[in-house]
Amino acid sequence: MVLLSGNAVQAAGTISVGEALGTGNGTDVKVEGYIVGVPVNIDTVEQSDFTSNYALALADDQNETQIDDMIFVKLDSEYRGEFGLQNNPELMGMKVYVDGTRDDYFSHEGIEYVTSLSEASSDGEDDSPPCESHYYKEAEGLTGDALKQSLHEIIDDHTELSYSNVWEALRHTDQDPNNPENVKLLYSGMSYSKEDNGGNVDDWNREHVWAKSHGDFGTSMGPGTDLHHLRPTDVTVNSARSNLDFDNGGSAFSEAPGTYYDEDSWEPRDAVKGDVARMIFYMAVRYEGDQGELDLEVADAVGTSGPYIGKLSVLKDWHAMDPVDEREQYRNDVIFEDYQGNRNPFIDHPEYVELIW
Repeated sequence: MVLLSGNAVQAAGTISVGEALGTGNGTDVKVEGYIVGVPVNIDTVEQSDFTSNYALALADDQNETQIDDMIFVKLDSEYRGEFGLQNNPELMGMKVYVDGTRDDYFSHEGIEYVTSLSEASSDGEDDSPPCESHYYKEAEGLTGDALKQSLHEIIDDHTELSYSNVWEALRHTDQDPNNPENVKLLYSGMSYSKEDNGGNVDDWNREHVWAKSHGDFGTSMGPGTDLHHLRPTDVTVNSARSNLDFDNGGSAFSEAPGTYYDEDSWEPRDAVKGDVARMIFYMAVRYEGDQGELDLEVADAVGTSGPYIGKLSVLKDWHAMDPVDEREQYRNDVIFEDYQGNRNPFIDHPEYVELIW
């Protein structure tokens, strides 16, 4: 099962799973974390085909598979009916609050003597992403065009920003995790001061990963200001990329190490190939031609024109070779929570790419 990715903001009065793992036994704790499976012994956590309602494994990352980064929660009888995964497998990925006492379970760091267990969003104080079973519920079991249309309806009608407001939003979504005064540039990977934005040679500006001319939407509200495909880039790099399609090969571009280009295509550095692909897939699903909007489509070619961009087969390869990482998850969460109210489904569910294309 693929879980909704994300690192949600910690609610007041709680500690993370990581912090709980470092807390001594006998300490009363309130822990927030994502349900990532059912522990059945010290070194086995079921993440599908659940056979027990007796315990939960929690983690700070919804995609966690390392048992050392999980904490085991013993479920007494009053909680098994509502939270046991054998009876409620749809709770996999839900964020919960647990009050209890730090005590080893199956000789692994755990929480016993639980006094409270609740969904994190139930008290109205948590702004974490919706769990998979809610946000993507209408898309469950679908494939092909039906899945694409269902996802479109889920992420459609987002809150639209003005183009001037995009500056401040990018300072938030693309903040350098190692320097909060800077933004991290997409193609070069360089760290620039947040205030060095504009149109001069040494500034950073707003790159439309789905190039504006591929649909001629300019900087109008909607596709022209959609944060899910707008990223900070060096002015010179932005200009060189222009409206090129995406493909492998070409000459090295010195101002963005690992980047290659030719007369009809652009190949970004390996670390962001998947990011680029998932942004393109998002745009092709978000803009489907209804309500007077553009119908954007991904073509398996370069040299495209109109509301098309390529190259589909290469973008699928990039999506597979460069999986979703923590920074991409963070960005998806921030856009959802603080700006647009919608998510990129291909970050949350990478398997949707093959199910649609």
